Amino acid sequence: MNADEIAAGRARWQARYDAARKRDADFTTLSGMPVDPVYGPPEGVAYPGFERIGWPGEYPYTRGLHPTGYRGRTWTIRQFAGFGNAQQTNERYKMILGAGGGGLSVAFDMPTLMGRDSDDPQALGEVGHCGVAIDTAADMEALFDGIDLAGVTTSMTISGPAVPVFCMYLVAAERQGADPSKLDGTLQTDIFKEYIAQKEWLFDPEPHLRLIGDLMEYCAREIPRYKPLSVSGYHIREAGSTAAQELAYTLADGFGYVELGLSRGLDVNVFAPGLSFFFDSHVDFFEEIAKFRAARRIWARWLRDVYGATSEKALWLRFHTQTAGVSLTAQQPVNNVVRTAVEALAAVLGGTNSLHTNALDETLALPTDESAEIALRTQQVLMEETGVTNVADPLGGSWYVEALTDKIEAEAEEIFARIRQLGGEGPHQIGPMTSGILRGIEDGWFTGHIAESAFVYQQALEKGDKRIVGVNCHTGTVAKDLEILRISHEVELEQRRVLAERKAGRDEATVKAAIERMVAVGRTDGNMIPAMLDAVRAEATLGEICDALRAEWGVYREPARF
Repeated sequence: MNADEIAAGRARWQARYDAARKRDADFTTLSGMPVDPVYGPPEGVAYPGFERIGWPGEYPYTRGLHPTGYRGRTWTIRQFAGFGNAQQTNERYKMILGAGGGGLSVAFDMPTLMGRDSDDPQALGEVGHCGVAIDTAADMEALFDGIDLAGVTTSMTISGPAVPVFCMYLVAAERQGADPSKLDGTLQTDIFKEYIAQKEWLFDPEPHLRLIGDLMEYCAREIPRYKPLSVSGYHIREAGSTAAQELAYTLADGFGYVELGLSRGLDVNVFAPGLSFFFDSHVDFFEEIAKFRAARRIWARWLRDVYGATSEKALWLRFHTQTAGVSLTAQQPVNNVVRTAVEALAAVLGGTNSLHTNALDETLALPTDESAEIALRTQQVLMEETGVTNVADPLGGSWYVEALTDKIEAEAEEIFARIRQLGGEGPHQIGPMTSGILRGIEDGWFTGHIAESAFVYQQALEKGDKRIVGVNCHTGTVAKDLEILRISHEVELEQRRVLAERKAGRDEATVKAAIERMVAVGRTDGNMIPAMLDAVRAEATLGEICDALRAEWGVYREPARF
């Protein structure tokens, strides 16, 4: 790019920056030195390839979605939390919000994640242990008691039974008196990554895609601010993928959901802004920053050039980041505070829109109040003390960072091509990327490549080529064992008792009729969300709704592979 083109770009950025709202804050260094809101090539100097870097708030968005960076708005502190029953988790949420958290992120227990009620035999011993137990809309009411759902953005990390859980969230908001059109938040819903990495599915892919398509239609029409699909790379990385694989598999999944929306006749400029992303931030500092920058650039280019999006917001890749759970160690767990801080800083310098920081004890158990507060304060130290919010994309133009960004992008593009080849030459009713993803799931292509990457890394650890402090180097310590949070068995007993009372106190005929109507709609081309909402309003349980759909659609069994 020549000097005149760079100057014209800077002028465009300056006009947008001047017109944008900025925070009332001190944008100087600790020593009082003023800093510019963005930096670029010196005036009058050409910079070959600068069009791939560009300016913040301008295509291809390598340097961020907004011209102001974090001067306009800092990232949302969204701490992931859930344990025990709804009342216990509600107390943790109020602690997080009272301590400065900006949004909520719900962790569900394993029975809920698998669409099972707390009294299901398969739920025995698991209720409330890895998240909060949600059986009915009444649990969702208790979960958000005293929290204005119309005023707080809420993320829910759940995929298999995401749609009925979302219906419970909507009914809880109705019972608060909230205007559903004002609700804002994110539902994970991403079923592709379950088959690829996390393994929490209910049905074959096609019925799940049917429900996701219904949800996309419903939200685009009724709840325009809500994002019904958070496409998750986090679990792919936690399963052992490389950074480039995490990026490529996640964006490919995102392209599959774009194809799903287009196959439903939806306008890409309307539904694409409702897609968001969820990435892992691992401990290799610069690789993670490069990954995030490449993600924005790839998404913008594909949405514009492949899927025909024309509005700016449809080209924006918005993403939440969680620090890497897999990087936490049970040995010398206090070191995890340092790891989490480094990973959080990488996410911030990569331009994340919201962030969760893991607690130091999460490799051992759910976080205690004290460790949860340390995790929250880690974000606040970065936000308030380090000066990283003063300049948009401060590492932009770094030879190392730009080279890594280009390299990760190139690797991702190679993977996209391979996925599309998996789908073959014939047309798929949804789209070519979707066809490749489904074939890759069926053939074990994704899981095989992730397993190979995990094996290579483990070999490097065992040889000492890769090092983890406290694990295979610097193993001496004076630290004492941590006190960890333990979930009492009484939680499960109480949850089962309350569920039995709710079932006894409802109108069984109304519940049965509502579930039968939902199944009947599922046999047509009609949207299932309104019928599912009616079942939830009648106090149908999550397990009852999911069991009815399992009876209709069957249960997915992963093929055995050797």
